[in-house]
Order: sequence, then structure tokens, then C-alpha cells
Amino acid sequence: MAEGVFGRSDAEIDLLVRGMRSGIAVVGFGYIGTVIGAVLADRGWPVTGIDVRQAVVDEINLGKTTVPEPGLGELVADSVRVGRLRATTDFGALADNDFVIVTVGTPLGPDFEPIVDDIKAAAKAVGAHLRVGHLVILKSTVPPDTTENIVRPILEETSGLRAGVDFGLAFCPERLAEGQAIFELTSIPVVVGAVDERSARACSTLWRHALGVDSVVVDDPRTAEMVKLADNLWVDLNVALANELAKVCDRLGMDALQVIEAANTMPKGGRDANILRPSMGVGGYCLTKDPWFVNHLGQSVGLELAIPRTSRTVNDTMPAYTYGLLTELLAEQGKVIETSKVAVLGIAFKNNTGDCRLTPTKYVVALLEESGCQLSVHDPWVPDEEAHTVTKIPLTPDIESAVKDADALMVLAGHREFHQVPLVRLAELTAAGCVFLDGRNSFDPAAVRAAGFIYKGIGR
Repeated sequence: MAEGVFGRSDAEIDLLVRGMRSGIAVVGFGYIGTVIGAVLADRGWPVTGIDVRQAVVDEINLGKTTVPEPGLGELVADSVRVGRLRATTDFGALADNDFVIVTVGTPLGPDFEPIVDDIKAAAKAVGAHLRVGHLVILKSTVPPDTTENIVRPILEETSGLRAGVDFGLAFCPERLAEGQAIFELTSIPVVVGAVDERSARACSTLWRHALGVDSVVVDDPRTAEMVKLADNLWVDLNVALANELAKVCDRLGMDALQVIEAANTMPKGGRDANILRPSMGVGGYCLTKDPWFVNHLGQSVGLELAIPRTSRTVNDTMPAYTYGLLTELLAEQGKVIETSKVAVLGIAFKNNTGDCRLTPTKYVVALLEESGCQLSVHDPWVPDEEAHTVTKIPLTPDIESAVKDADALMVLAGHREFHQVPLVRLAELTAAGCVFLDGRNSFDPAAVRAAGFIYKGIGR
């Protein structure tokens, strides 16, 4: 491909993008990379996934993915079959693609400082194959200034080209929630922070035609990097608020969900209040990591921030709090946990996904294991090898065996499969006076009680 996309006129870019007369390379084919790549391919784009892990590349080229996102397997299989999606370990493939989207991970170090080694390595590899006209879009969650101070110098040094002159460079944060990622990718506006106006316009054109979404253009990459952290800090803090309300409501014997739903009808700042829902814990990669990013950022500029530490501390108390609720519930039935049979339903960090990364369920299960109770664990979404990251107890393959003779059911992930089994059937299988602790508040308390269980939710 001769000209590339960056540096052309707006009208030419528009035609090029609308006609999909260009390819998109996605560097890093993990969770986000696979979702973006598969959705773009499904919409007609030729997509090349580049990943240093040979196993991931081989799997994609067979039309398979282990990324546990609803609907993703079909998109990958179809796109590979029709030849619009392929994967390779060879960065030389960048030559055939005008757009380069980088989505490699940023783990946290021991002091919660972000580790950007993978991003540096990816920038070096991309830089080696960069040419005039490329548009590079970074989507990894990174601390502010990473695009400008780490990625840009590596790209320029390795390629001998200049950002904003020879090639375009922008940061567009990933804003997807697992379980709804495919829908959200094509419905949530994309934040664009670019090194120059032409890069920003080229990005906006790409997202408008490729995903059908608007772009929110901010001044520069560092602002866009901060937007992602602000979004996740807001979610974590909001959930912490809901969790503390739930604890108070538990003590007072009232329903926190009723309180929250009614409170949320108050208009404030041009929209209704939006307190989220309490839960047995907050997990997953972003919400457990990004508040610490912000805290680390504050320290680096001489600030002691209270909010990120508070939200993390509150949310980290929830697994032990949930375990405490179970022991109280059992005590009310004249039982002790040591001699009870407990069935855990769901260990993923989120309903209707199989992702166990940084799942809070791990801490609840660890407390149950230590208690010496008889424990069974069932999760239809989680593969066995992933389950080992949470518990050494082998998963029980079916729900009926898992709950048989149980004194307590603990729902730690509200998967839809659990709602498909009649509650009366579960009650028949469990011991008399079985307690039902709904750690995700995903069941209707009246229906659970009607089936014969003793129900308790978080804050309910």
C-alpha cells in the first residue's frame, strides 16, 4: 500500500476508511485486542492480530479463542473462515496495514507502580516496521504521559520518522466492560487524544465508519490517558459507597437496594443520581488496578490522595464481610460453619464471564477452605485451568451435585445458568433450612424465600 492514511486530506481519509481499502493491525491479542480485532473484521475490515505468544496466534488462525466473552467465539470463527482475520508473530505484517492499534497489558508492580515493559517492547517492534502514513493508536491503560514520553520517543528513534509529521499517533482509552464488550465497542463514544490535529481527525474518521461511534476529542494524549483512570476511579468509588450503605442497611435491617433505587431518582448535575449496586467484592483487571495507578500518580507529584486508597480499602473488605454474613446466617439456624456443607456458585469476577483475574471470590473461597467446612464449587463459565488460580478444590461439573445436601448456597457470580434451574429444584436437593447468600444481589429475595430458602443479600 503506497500512501498510507496519515497526511492525506480529510476527504481522502473518509473515502479510504468508508471503502475499507486498508488494513488494521492489532498489536496484543489478549482480551481487548481480540474483541476489537474480531468486531472490526466482522464489520468488513481486513484485520491482522500480532502477538508474541505463538499459542495465541495458532489458536486464532484455527478460528478459536479462549477469551471468555459472550458472542466472541462466533465472530472469531466466522472472520477467520472468510479470511478477514488472521494472526501472526511477525511485525513485518504492519507493512500491509495503515492503522496500528496497540493493546498490550500494563501489570502493576509490588508498590502498585505500573509496569510498562510490554508497551516499550511493542513500541520498539512497531517502530522497526513503521512507515510514512501509518496511524498508531495506543489503547492500553497507562499512566499519563506514557504516549508522549515513552511510546513516541521509541517509535521515532526506531523508525527515524516523526510523530505528527510522518506518521499519526493518538491515545484512545479502552472503555469496555466484560460481558458487554462487543455491544459497548459499537455504542460507547471513543475518547481521542492525539499528538496533532491531523492524527485526531484520522482517528475520529476511523471510529465513525469502522465502529459507528462518535469521538470525544481532548487536547492531547495525556488528557485521554487521565480520562480512563478517572472513569475507573469513579466506578470503584461509587461501588465503595454502595458497599458501605449496604453494611449500614444490614445492621439496621433494611434493604439497601430499595434505598439506592429510590435515591437514584434525584436529579443532580443535569442527570439522575447513579449510585451503583453493592456486591461481595470488586474484581477484574481495571477496577482493582487503576485506583492504585491514580494513587501512585498523586504520590509522584507530591500529593497524598485519600479517594483511591479509600475506595480500594472499602471494596477489599467485602469478601471477608460476605463470609461473616454467612457465619451469622448459619448461626441463626443453630449451625456452625466447621460442620456445614457449603456450595459456592460462581467464582468468576463478573456475571456471565469466565474471567478469574483478580477475582474477589478467591478471598471468600480461601476463608471457606480455612474454616474446614465441606465445600463444593461450581462455575459453568470457568475452565478448570483458570479455576486453579482461585481454588485447589476441583470444580463440580453440574449444579445439582454441587448443591446436594448443602447447608448453605453462596452465589458469588450471578451467571444466567443459575437462574435457569428452578429454585424449588435446588431447595429439594439441599438440606432443610438451607441458607441462600446472594453475594451479587442477582436473585429476587421473595422468589428465593418462596422456594423454601433462608435468603440474605448484601445489604438486603
